[in-house]
Amino acid sequence: MAMTMGSKGGPTSNINMTPMIDILLVLIIIFMVITPMTPHGLKALVPQKPKHKHKPPPVNNRTIVVQILDGASPGLPPVVKINQDTVSWSTLGPRLEDIYKTRAEKVMFVRADNNIEFADVARAIDIAMGEDPSIQVGLMTQTINGQQ
Repeated sequence: MAMTMGSKGGPTSNINMTPMIDILLVLIIIFMVITPMTPHGLKALVPQKPKHKHKPPPVNNRTIVVQILDGASPGLPPVVKINQDTVSWSTLGPRLEDIYKTRAEKVMFVRADNNIEFADVARAIDIAMGEDPSIQVGLMTQTINGQQ
């Protein structure tokens, strides 16, 4: 072992590396213990076979589309349809309430012709949200080639 002396013969101060190495070794051991406890991958549920043989009753999962179509002539108000059933503005709310009364999934799509003002689209959305605020509304647009 050698001991260094300062230029004037006094002791010099050096960093003692032993405590730092001890801390690093403890950290390495901690990380080695923790690493196997971390989850590896995702948990997935495997589909199970149905327990009963009979078919469940059919569920009415028909998508609800409120269409706002341009009137036959420029002076007429827009025509409102729920799927293919024509309704008036005054019966739109009660009809939507009847439809969504028995459904768990409350999703409605609104589709309008190109020349319909947005105020009519907003009116249909307001009527639907006034009947049931939990209805989720989606707006349908026409595709590039003009087909829906």
